[in-house]
Amino acid sequence: MTPRDHNPAIARLLGPGEPEILCDECFEQLDVYVEAELRDADADATVPGMRAHLRGCPACAEEYQSLRALVEQDAGPAERR
Repeated sequence: MTPRDHNPAIARLLGPGEPEILCDECFEQLDVYVEAELRDADADATVPGMRAHLRGCPACAEEYQSLRALVEQDAGPAERR
């Protein structure tokens, strides 16, 4: 295990160990990512770097959670996971 695995502060300083998008692209692609997740498509392949960004950016993670909850609420029973 690396220090990144044991210490959240070090992990935040080092950033993700994988490619990551920036906040601007996250906001532009968030709806595409959520829709892919809800269709059971490979959301990570649809918007590469999104998952890593959401893990490291509290503001974008909050937007993601809000959007996902809204879309799930508006979806009919057949469309929900």
